[in-house]
Amino acid sequence: MSVYTPINESELKTFLSQYSLGSLQNYTGISAGIENTNYFVNTDQGRYVLTIFEHHTIDELHYFMDLMALLSTSGVPTAKPIQQNSGQILSLLKGKPASLVTCLQGSTLENQQPSLAQCAEIGSALATMHCASQHFPHSRLPDRGVTWRAEMGEQLLQHPNLNAEDQKTLQDELSYQAKIDFSALPSGVIHADLFRDNALFVDDKLSGMIDFYYACNDNFIFDMAVVVNDWCCCPEHGIDQQKLICFLKAYTAVRPLETIEKHYWSASLRAAALRFWLSRLQDKLYPREGELTQLKDPDEFKHKLTMLIANKALSDISELNYG
Repeated sequence: MSVYTPINESELKTFLSQYSLGSLQNYTGISAGIENTNYFVNTDQGRYVLTIFEHHTIDELHYFMDLMALLSTSGVPTAKPIQQNSGQILSLLKGKPASLVTCLQGSTLENQQPSLAQCAEIGSALATMHCASQHFPHSRLPDRGVTWRAEMGEQLLQHPNLNAEDQKTLQDELSYQAKIDFSALPSGVIHADLFRDNALFVDDKLSGMIDFYYACNDNFIFDMAVVVNDWCCCPEHGIDQQKLICFLKAYTAVRPLETIEKHYWSASLRAAALRFWLSRLQDKLYPREGELTQLKDPDEFKHKLTMLIANKALSDISELNYG
């Protein structure tokens, strides 16, 4: 969500002429995140988010837009794609795919610890999303799935700036993950990136899940693990059991876990931590230029991964009283 593609007022007005959204008042770049270019756009009819996609084609983007449209009518608070006068929801801006979506109320929890109520809110919403998307007609492979994690891990192991401690931790975890078969786990459409900066709250009420551009078809508990590793962690990177229980209670009230999911819980937490350690290492060791960029610290997820490896109690969530 950094500004890799700068636009001027004239270019934006030309783009907005494809919509019936009134006159442009102002716009500003959004610097949080690292993948796509985003702007807040204010017109005399409302406030919107403009996204210029840096890595996806228009054909690929129909998956995300159709998913957001489905979820916005299925009890999941999400931004709704805005149709152009032609009925299309995607077009080109400066030669790249672009879209407008509604701007939701609320603010993220990026710089604060979520409350127990907020952990429950995100658990319930995530389960509702998983259930609602069961009949979604499209399918998409993960960008950062099992194959990517193995290949990127091997690539980073060869980087001259990866220190010996990180090499050892990474090699050990790659060896562990290579022995895990996640293929039999219940799966469907997942968000895959539901961090605190991708959810909006008004007080303790979830007002929106955003940034679906890593959404794909994968294991539901991997999606849960991504959330838990961010939402239910203590400042020292261990799992906060109270927050975890609140999340699990709310999630399973909507979609109960199967026995096999409980068995693979610890491995999924580690896989999710590995995924974000690898992607942040990639951004650090193979940086991309952007006008406004915000690289995130890979050590955060290295520490989370080592904490998960050390905490054997997480291997069996059936011991937790969340049912």
